[in-house]
Amino acid sequence: MKQTTLGDGLTVSAQGLGAMGMSAFYGTTDEAEAVATLRHALDVGVTFVDTAEAYGPFENEKLVARAIGDRRDEVVLATKFATEFDDDGRPHGLNGRPEYARRAAERSLRHLGTDVIDLFYLHRVDPAVPIEETVGGMAELVRDGLVRHIGLSEVSAATVRRAHAVHPLAAVQSEFSLFSRDLLGNGVLDVLRELGIGLVAFSPLGRGFLTGEITGVDDLQPGDARRSLPRFQPDAIAANLRVVDRVRRMAADRDATPAQVALAWVQTRGAVAIPGTRRRSRLDENAAATDLALSGDDLAVLERAVTETGITGERDTEAGLARMHV
Repeated sequence: MKQTTLGDGLTVSAQGLGAMGMSAFYGTTDEAEAVATLRHALDVGVTFVDTAEAYGPFENEKLVARAIGDRRDEVVLATKFATEFDDDGRPHGLNGRPEYARRAAERSLRHLGTDVIDLFYLHRVDPAVPIEETVGGMAELVRDGLVRHIGLSEVSAATVRRAHAVHPLAAVQSEFSLFSRDLLGNGVLDVLRELGIGLVAFSPLGRGFLTGEITGVDDLQPGDARRSLPRFQPDAIAANLRVVDRVRRMAADRDATPAQVALAWVQTRGAVAIPGTRRRSRLDENAAATDLALSGDDLAVLERAVTETGITGERDTEAGLARMHV
């Protein structure tokens, strides 16, 4: 696996692994396979691993720790904080105050079984706390050696500028895929390039839609959180399959899979994708996308596929969207 540099001198594998679905949100989980997948990721060079205290809560961090075990020095480990949790997992809403950033970081260190977090993100901005204050608290964690680099998730261009002025940001994480293209028009990409901050793309496969394996809501397990999202309602799925079909045809022409084409599109935008998967076979498929090159003509075809038909349904609920790009 090739390496790339985000911001603030942070070097990561050219593709990472989002661990969220191994513990929460996407239906039935298999801990043994999840652990095997995380360890296999390290074997093939996918060493940029993403988790968060909210996934479980806490359970995903603990799973990652069990999987990594004595291989911690092979991993660039990213985790996130935002919602305040009691130690028993009871939530209390967003809390961006510096004292909570420290409490969350110290707890994540315990759960992850490590003495330093490589990349510590603010998962969502707390509108009640100036971003300068939150980032100032995160910067103290860097100075104290608890954290190596800091980042933000789902923020506006203006917030990126204000935060970066307090302490260098290594990365901004946002949902980014052929299906979720807000970043192409909201100025965030321009600011990241100007300031030398890396973009980390979560859900680069459209929450699984761009794999081509979701053809109806019945393909999702009853407890799958995607069932509540506008983009996964029956009418939206039917409409959006038109784009998936074009991706599928391009993949067939290149002896690739739809997931690989979708990931290659994200990579052409300079982002490091962190597709989530719970199986070793899927991890190998995703990792191979780093070797797939899309031509200018390919990109034009994909652009037409999206713009001519459009994407039906918002990517998140109304409440979820309200917490993004603040």
